[in-house]
Amino acid sequence: VDQGFKSLIINRPDGEDPGQPTAAETTAAAEALGLQVRFIPLVGGQLTPEHIEQTKAALAELPGPVLAHCRSGMRSTTLWALASKGQMSADDIVAAAGNAGYDLSGLHGKL
Repeated sequence: VDQGFKSLIINRPDGEDPGQPTAAETTAAAEALGLQVRFIPLVGGQLTPEHIEQTKAALAELPGPVLAHCRSGMRSTTLWALASKGQMSADDIVAAAGNAGYDLSGLHGKL
């Protein structure tokens, strides 16, 4: 909230690591701060078209700016990139991810 975010997408599934808050706990804390929240859990290596469609819908419907999070940020960045296909060029998507510290060059052909 202090950094201007209006919404949160939680990509980290419950129980991924011991001691992490659940999606329900994170949602309650975020909503108490006035954020809107979507839970789109993604287990590493189990990306489906539904994840991409849910992310595309969330990005279209939630007030921005939107913060998405997972353990390292890579799953959230990948979902954002695939959901942005057709709205941005592949070069721009890969560059934006690179500027944030994520190498999505291997996805270029799918964008």
